[in-house]
Amino acid sequence: MVTRRDFLKSTGATAGALLGGATPLAVFAQAASPAPLRAREVSVQLLPDDYPATRIWSYADATPGELLKVRQGDWLRRRLVNDLSTATSIHWHGIRIDNAMDGVAGLTQDPVPPGGTFDYAFNLPDAGTFWYHAHTRSYEQVARGLYGALIVEEAEPPEVDRDEVLVLDDWRLKPEDAQLEPIFDNQHDLSHAGRLGNFVTTNGRYDFGLDVRRGDRLRLRLINAANARIMLLGLSGLEGWVMAYDGMPLARAEPVGETLVLGPAQRVDLIVDVTAAEGENAWLLRAEGNEGFAQTEFRVSGAAAVARRPAPAPLPPNPRMEVPGLGLARRLRMTLEGGAMGRMSQGTYNGQNRTFSELAAENQFWSLGGVVGMTDAPLAEVALGETVRLELVNETAFAHAMHLHGMHFREVLADGGLGPLRDTILVMQDETREIAFIADNPGDWLFHCHMLAHAAAGMITWLKVA
Repeated sequence: MVTRRDFLKSTGATAGALLGGATPLAVFAQAASPAPLRAREVSVQLLPDDYPATRIWSYADATPGELLKVRQGDWLRRRLVNDLSTATSIHWHGIRIDNAMDGVAGLTQDPVPPGGTFDYAFNLPDAGTFWYHAHTRSYEQVARGLYGALIVEEAEPPEVDRDEVLVLDDWRLKPEDAQLEPIFDNQHDLSHAGRLGNFVTTNGRYDFGLDVRRGDRLRLRLINAANARIMLLGLSGLEGWVMAYDGMPLARAEPVGETLVLGPAQRVDLIVDVTAAEGENAWLLRAEGNEGFAQTEFRVSGAAAVARRPAPAPLPPNPRMEVPGLGLARRLRMTLEGGAMGRMSQGTYNGQNRTFSELAAENQFWSLGGVVGMTDAPLAEVALGETVRLELVNETAFAHAMHLHGMHFREVLADGGLGPLRDTILVMQDETREIAFIADNPGDWLFHCHMLAHAAAGMITWLKVA
């Protein structure tokens, strides 16, 4: 049985920083007896070839792990085989899934021990861009590379020339031997912004690029798999539209602005036209401080048959995307407190009131509504079908990517309108945001910061939908 302390270690922190790239992603077609997903240690060439290979954990022989592609409405059936020397589990991020399949060790299932297996099987009600990742000591296991993309295809996909998945991540590497920095729970990361790395990749490569033609129309599925890094992205030589956030289609295509903000665990679907001239390059760019970096290169040669196309039609909607009943909704308020330079003087931990100094001695630095870490009782028990409004008040000096399992939500805007349907919302320092959702999926659902070090250090709770 998993102790509360073990559970606190089951969701946590990691990231890394510099350029962008990757080896091709292997596409898996669902079969009657698909090969298992094996969590194991492998060696990959993250840095340039004159550096040693890096030992990571993966569900494949490369990073990201195996790319899973399934049709909307189909079932995904995969057996997890744990070839690691430590327990693990898989969370299917963003999928409105049966609770028993959610993969949260200590809440929805026991962790899978070394040499053990677990059979995941669930229906895929929503088309879109999702991902899967470890949810046992996730602050370490995701940082080591235990994740992959999960693409659920529409019955009628949009008309594009290419459909590309771009998984963005950062790694904290030791320059002397190209290996991962092995300390995943140092107090600075736990109490500050999280584990930020020193080397950024796209699809596991520092130099990832694609050959395209001028006038090509591309669907780009961007996934931020970093444990803590907020990606500030822009386009050059590409003109595009935002089609979906966190796998959920927008009612209409929105032109891409100057900057795309992608917090940890968030995804965005773009449709872009290549406008750069033949012989030039187009780019997905990333801003870091006052500098800009090439995240992904698009090498332009030749021209497509169609030089100019109208704006794309919206993607087909997924089921149950509306959030009605706001006026009668149950209201909850949650204050995000703690961390370095924070104002948290005390918090309730393991049922006892503790000072901040006492909490820090336990590597616990954050609280949600005055409560530090997992509790035996849920934050709230809500009735199936009930509408909930949850106000998030960030009184810390850092941003938090708050992720709700099992359901999606919409932000309640200042004018009373609703934002796009999402599963992860970025709440910046000293900011207040409100989300609303229908509690339409029964079970015990985690709600936590996806700066995974913050979750490991106290910023984690759960809701019961009864």
